[in-house]
Amino acid sequence: MLYEQIHTAVIEDESIPWVPFAPYSNEVLIKYFKCDPIRGETITLLKAPAGTVMPRHRHTGTVIVYTVKGSWKYVEHDWIAGPGSIVFETAGSSHTPQALQNGEEVITLNIVVGDLLFVNEQDQILAIESWKSGVDRYLAFCTAAAVEPVDITAFG
Repeated sequence: MLYEQIHTAVIEDESIPWVPFAPYSNEVLIKYFKCDPIRGETITLLKAPAGTVMPRHRHTGTVIVYTVKGSWKYVEHDWIAGPGSIVFETAGSSHTPQALQNGEEVITLNIVVGDLLFVNEQDQILAIESWKSGVDRYLAFCTAAAVEPVDITAFG
């Protein structure tokens, strides 16, 4: 069967650098495991210091967030996500992420389909993040830090 010939691979965490999520934050770091140009999907780790509040944003596709470490929430909701929790976000949802001020950094695994639209209070789009901006940020970081980039657009 054809599907049995599809290449599978493993990506070691240590092989991918933490990249500042500039221009939004130099303290929030992203580790890009995959930026898929076919599906418009990114698979990343995100690391944020305690107390960090990221800009409000909206998604054009679904998002799954698994909390590895720390606690966080959306300013617009009452729930708190802690280690081991999974948050599922529907396309079109809008929120403001906040790492709780408990002294522990937050690390999440994020599977994002589609674009991330940063918006203001009037819901006007201020910036757009996508698989392509992730690749561009990663490559710019590798160049500046003299790190040999890997192909994050495909597994294998």
